[in-house]
Amino acid sequence: MKKKTEEYIVEFFEQEIRSFWEEEEGKRYFALVDVCEKLADTSDPKGYWRDIKRRWRKKEQSFLERLRRIKILSKDGKQRYTDMADLETVFRCIQRIPSDKAEFFRIWLATTGQERIREIKDPERGLDRALENWRKMGRNEKWILQRMMSQETRHRLTEYWGSHGITEGEEYRTLTNAVHEAWSNMTVQEHKDLKGLKSQNLRDHMTEAELIFMALAEMAVRQIAEGRESNGYEANIASAECGGKIARNARKELEEKTGKNILSKKNFLSPSPAKKENKK
Repeated sequence: MKKKTEEYIVEFFEQEIRSFWEEEEGKRYFALVDVCEKLADTSDPKGYWRDIKRRWRKKEQSFLERLRRIKILSKDGKQRYTDMADLETVFRCIQRIPSDKAEFFRIWLATTGQERIREIKDPERGLDRALENWRKMGRNEKWILQRMMSQETRHRLTEYWGSHGITEGEEYRTLTNAVHEAWSNMTVQEHKDLKGLKSQNLRDHMTEAELIFMALAEMAVRQIAEGRESNGYEANIASAECGGKIARNARKELEEKTGKNILSKKNFLSPSPAKKENKK
């Protein structure tokens, strides 16, 4: 039953709700009007969402401040600015929708909250869940190990930034992009374009080698920042560029020795029906 519930939740957010992946933040944003349209008993989802915003404005202004206005494709085929939010804010919105469909999500949230408490007491349970999810996505054990190491390296770097004068949001995104461009000679978006990605998480589609060099760059940035005691944006951007160049030089040297490019078009996207037919 739990497995079917989780699959339904994933399918709901992947197929029913328009979303946008913010690479630098490592966070996905969802269109709140779509949530209202799918879960609320209303013929006017836009008006319904406006009512929720009005109530938030009176009592929970902090949640309104977390919304992002992002231009995405609308039903009329045009790019329009839409209120979008991360999962936490989306679920807060769902809790305010009095319908049977929304009740399904509230029950699931209660169950998930219980599991999260268990994982806090026993962290190994959370690790096992992450491993299971990556295996379901078709990743091999070697890739999973490197992905986990890359994530830990990233976490330690952002932890340093957070305690040394960097505010989440635009500064995080700019620093992340600076590190990425320094080691790869590509911006985050250019790397995603190379792989044919849109809203997907870039790291989840990196090869083992790309993950290794990304981790090398972020480790070098953190150690240089710690050595220099970099504090504030200007000091940390200099450390980001310096550390990224160390990984870039290592990448170039390996490419010269092997004759192979580290940066790859390879991704883990499911082939389209047309591609499957061509392959047959």
